Amino acid sequence: MSILLTDKSKIMVQGITGREGRYHAQHMQDYGHNIVAGTSPGHGGEWVLDGKVPIFDTVEEAKKSTGADTSVVFVPAYHAFDAILESIDAGIQLIVCITEGIPIMDMLKVRRVLAGKECYLVGPNSPGIITPGQAKAGIIPGDIAIPGKVGIVSRSGTLTYEVALALKRVGIGVSTCIGIGGDPVIGTSFVDCLELFEDDPHTDQVIIVGEIGGNEEEKAAEFVVNEMTKPVCAYIAGKSAPENRRMGHAGAIIEGNTGTAQSKIAAFRQAGVKVVSFPEEIVSLITTS
Repeated sequence: MSILLTDKSKIMVQGITGREGRYHAQHMQDYGHNIVAGTSPGHGGEWVLDGKVPIFDTVEEAKKSTGADTSVVFVPAYHAFDAILESIDAGIQLIVCITEGIPIMDMLKVRRVLAGKECYLVGPNSPGIITPGQAKAGIIPGDIAIPGKVGIVSRSGTLTYEVALALKRVGIGVSTCIGIGGDPVIGTSFVDCLELFEDDPHTDQVIIVGEIGGNEEEKAAEFVVNEMTKPVCAYIAGKSAPENRRMGHAGAIIEGNTGTAQSKIAAFRQAGVKVVSFPEEIVSLITTS
């Protein structure tokens, strides 16, 4: 079982004629054979991936012709706003935005449009989603995880890979792994993912990989206290980061006493979440829980 993405998902790639879009579309297709379409204005009628995947000018055309329900956005930041809105308007159920650096005002507008819609936006600045053995949407390597019952939700792509691979090395599998994105304004939150994992009968435990900046982890801790029945453990990156300096992700910035690693760790521990000092230590919590 999984959340959001399964072997039944029909994926389109927005920006499939670009270098990154074409490269990762091929890897997604090799992994799950779920790519049904691509979009690139002006290239409608062409075919890619050895002539197996049609290109359409618009998302609406692609959905109507192929039944696509998932879109992965590989569109430059200055066009990504329109690309996301196009997928929302077409009724795409899951949008995974790999693009980073979308202007904050654009993302605030996207958040307003999403309100009340039956649509999940993962990202921007997300590595994507992988449901091991079924499908992947984005740039997460296909060989880092095996099927299982541990859910992973993370703000960091690289740390996501590290945690998933550490689990695989000791034979622990993953139900779904989601990178929610590291930009200041994103679509799907930690709480959204925790709610989905809580409702998934085939996810037994959840790992949160957080980082400095914002208050998403504190909200997740509150949700764990009030709503979660499944064990949750966490790792928070950035304990040594200086104030008022961006560290990697645009959203990973400490301002005064807000968004520090210490405040997030304290919130999780108060919620009964076990927090490790290094990502590889998570394995011991999963195997002994």
